[in-house]
This record gives sequence, structure tokens and C-alpha cells, in this order.
Amino acid sequence: MKKIGILLLFFLIVGFKDSYELFFVPANWPKPLYDFSKNKITSQKVLLGKTLFYDPALSANNTISCANCHSQYSAFTHVDHALSHGIRDSIGTRNSPALMNLAWQKLFMWDGAINNLDMQALAPIAHPAEMSSNINDVVNKLNQKKMYRALFYNAFGDSVATGERTLKAFAQFLLTIISANSKYDKVIRKEEKFNDQEKNGYQLFKKNCASCHKEPLFTTNNFANNGLKQDTILKDDGRYKITKLPSDSLKFKIPTLRNIEFTYPYMHDGRFKKLSEVLDHYIGNISPSKTLAAELRAPIVLTSNEKVDLTTFLLTLTDKDFLFDKKFSYAGFK
Repeated sequence: MKKIGILLLFFLIVGFKDSYELFFVPANWPKPLYDFSKNKITSQKVLLGKTLFYDPALSANNTISCANCHSQYSAFTHVDHALSHGIRDSIGTRNSPALMNLAWQKLFMWDGAINNLDMQALAPIAHPAEMSSNINDVVNKLNQKKMYRALFYNAFGDSVATGERTLKAFAQFLLTIISANSKYDKVIRKEEKFNDQEKNGYQLFKKNCASCHKEPLFTTNNFANNGLKQDTILKDDGRYKITKLPSDSLKFKIPTLRNIEFTYPYMHDGRFKKLSEVLDHYIGNISPSKTLAAELRAPIVLTSNEKVDLTTFLLTLTDKDFLFDKKFSYAGFK
């Protein structure tokens, strides 16, 4: 067994150290917002971050990993419940956001509570209903494991795990999670063509959705009140909880529509299970309020056929290469 462990560790560090395609900017995409000068990306750090992402040792009782709420096969979110589930079957207060194209974001979480990707992992690690731990306990665990001593040495030239190194390695793995090869992307690159339904759906999208879900990221990464009635149990005020500005009441981060086919349930509280429910909300169930997005003050009118066409276009945002790429999955260690 000892020999097998040594061989596995060698394979992790040496066999895979050059297997990652490091960060890239897809053609015609805007400049990333992440400051790489403060965290130079390397394959060794990415591998360390990936290992941490799938390790339940980050939770207080060694049962919950990041991947529990962020499964690759659902575009790094979950699909089996509306709200995130964590340690000791605890139920969180929001739907787990999909993780992709994070280098183009400045604020994270539904309410923008985190303003630096290098700090992002602190939130779930410390949340009492998610991992219920703290970075000091995590670092102590990592320093007791031979595998991590080797991984940290390979990534940082020093075998000692620290909070800063752990968080920066996390960020590096998250930066590599890029989705940019859907049918939509292939059409934009003139490699494929939309069929008539998709073409009509695209025009409907540009007319009714694109102001908030701007191409090519399919989000502006801003915050908006999209007309949802406030949940009577959670009573989530959204961005207002962070800024305390009345103008931010009921505003939540606008999610990307990329891979939307696989990122249900939808909205910050996971109240909608189907895309048809989402469209029905925007067409006829907008709740008026002082902070309602200006784009939603005039009614959106779609026929049944137009709803089908719009949905058909949204399905072209599915990136199956991304969903099943082994470089993002734990199976990559085989």
C-alpha cells in the first residue's frame, strides 16, 4: 500500500503537472478583470487547487467538498435541491451559483459579498451551513498530509501550506474553468450555423434579454431586481444586505445563461425548476417595486411559438466539451 501511495503521489505531481491548458482568452471576448500579476498561473498551482476543490477535508467533519455543491456535470452547480446543502445535512439560504468564466468577474456570490476571487473560498469554508470550518483549521489539516506537503512544494517551492497559498491555489483552478465552445460559440466563429428556430430565438434573445445577459459572457455581472416576489421564509434582501443602500433592495447578481440547460433550479433561491417557468415569470409574473430593473418595467410579450424558439436558442449555449472535460474532474487523477 505504501508503494501504491508513493506512486500515486508521483503521478499526481509529475505525470499531470503539464496536462492543463492554462488560462486563455477566447477570441472576441473582453479583457479579463482578474489581476494575474498578483497570482501568476502555473499548472502546479492549478493542480493543487483542483485537489483542494474535491477534498472533503476542507469541511469541519471531513464530509463536504466544494464539488458537493459545484458538480462539473451541471456546470459547477447542483441540481438536486433548491438551496445548497452542507455539513450535517444543513440547508443553506441560497441556490449554489454556477462556476465558470470567473476571471471576467469582480464581485462574487449572489449579493456580491466577495470582491476578490482569491478570497472566494473563505465564504463556503466558514459558512455554518456549508463547510462550517475556518482557514486555520484547514491549513492545519493540509500540513499533516504528505500528499499536500508535496503538492505545495511543487507549486510554491515550499512544502508548508498557508492560508494565502491555499486560497491562491483555489483561485487558479477556478480561473481555468472556462466555457466557450457551445454551438453559439461555433456559430460566432463561423464553424456552424443556427437552424431557423435557433436563428429566430437569437433575435428574440437580443430584443428581450441581451441588455442584462450581454454576449459573449451572457451576463453583465451587475446586480438587478428581476421582479421576483420576496420569499416569505428566507426574506432575502439581496445586495442590500451588503451595501445597506435602499436602491440595492432585492437586487441579485445577474447569472450567466451559458449552460443554462444544466444549471437548474433557477434564481437565487432555486424556486424555478424549468426554463419554461423562468420565461413565464418574465412574460407575466413580474412583481413591481421601486428597485425593479428598468428593462422589465415594460411587459415582455412572447407567443407560445416564440417561447419555444427562444428556448431553442438558449440550448445552443450548452458547452458539452466543458461539461465533460476530464481536466476539470477528479477522474483526471486516474
